[in-house]
Amino acid sequence: MIYRRPPRTAELVGMAVAVGGLTALTLWSRPDPGPLDVAVAVLSLAAGMLQLWRPVGGALVATVLAVASPVATPAATTGALQVAWRTRFRTGAAVALAGVAAHLLQWLRYPNPSLGFDWWALLVTVAYGALLGWGTLARSHRDLVMSLRERARRAEAEQGRLVAEARAAERRGLAHEMHDVLANRLSLVATHAGALEFRPDAPPEKVALAAGVVRSGVHQALEELRQVIVLLREDEPAGSGGPGPTASDFEALVAETREAGQPVGVDGGLPWEEMPPSLGRTAFRVVQEGLTNARKHATGNEVAVSLSGAPGAELEITIVNDLAAPGTGPAAPGGGLGLVGLTERVRLAGGRLDHERIDGRFRLRARLPWPT
Repeated sequence: MIYRRPPRTAELVGMAVAVGGLTALTLWSRPDPGPLDVAVAVLSLAAGMLQLWRPVGGALVATVLAVASPVATPAATTGALQVAWRTRFRTGAAVALAGVAAHLLQWLRYPNPSLGFDWWALLVTVAYGALLGWGTLARSHRDLVMSLRERARRAEAEQGRLVAEARAAERRGLAHEMHDVLANRLSLVATHAGALEFRPDAPPEKVALAAGVVRSGVHQALEELRQVIVLLREDEPAGSGGPGPTASDFEALVAETREAGQPVGVDGGLPWEEMPPSLGRTAFRVVQEGLTNARKHATGNEVAVSLSGAPGAELEITIVNDLAAPGTGPAAPGGGLGLVGLTERVRLAGGRLDHERIDGRFRLRARLPWPT
């Protein structure tokens, strides 16, 4: 397989300077250069430039010219290097053997009395062997770099797919939760409406009470339906419409984590029962995911949970734990996408989630809008 790509301007200039300069130097060093040497110099320069597009053809042309005159030696050796770098090893070895043979024939035409044929043959063989090895090593390095880049590109694409699937799964989970709550809300409305229909003689205060329940239920159902629609549009924030957690749920979560051997310290508190259900569920999910991460990746290290906020302002949740000792693996395997789904949930609720490693500690912080 030949590595083909359009030559860059820098490569064109470099080849012209290198081959042209060495060819001119060789021509100048000739004791009595004739018209043949000048013609070979011009043709070998053209063959050297051709190697940037057709390495095998350009190298063979320069090799044939090397038989006619030593002036073509720079272009022939450069061609051997180009072929070894840009083609398969067998092709590079064949061009190198052709170059050795051409320079042995060159010695017969232009013998050097100070250097015997044996030493000349050894010198040429070693030189072309070095060029073949150098080019092969460079080709292997280039192929390795290209392979690593392709693997990195595929890994990045796969990670992007996993992240998208995690976000979609989080959206589906929220939609299922809101669907169940919406169905429960509508069934409650239907029950009270049925009571009004079948008990027209009910006292006025009971009729008013049932009508108020129907009105409130319809209003909440419409709000939850709007959140479901927003979830499906993916370009607007939304919160979960599930039933909100209670203080006992939060205490049970902390107690469960402590029973698993993870010390937990809680600073501050939240009126869970008074929070909007969607906000409460998102906040509970943040604390749950933070404690789960600490239990998996920093088993036994103390976790500090800070809760603060009030209606009309922001709800802030900060979870901090010391990092595990170097070389310590997670206590349980995971896909690494828990924070991805949590980030999506917080974003849908109109908030922001940040996590970072700083000073040997892992900090998870969520900010959520708390409507009045």
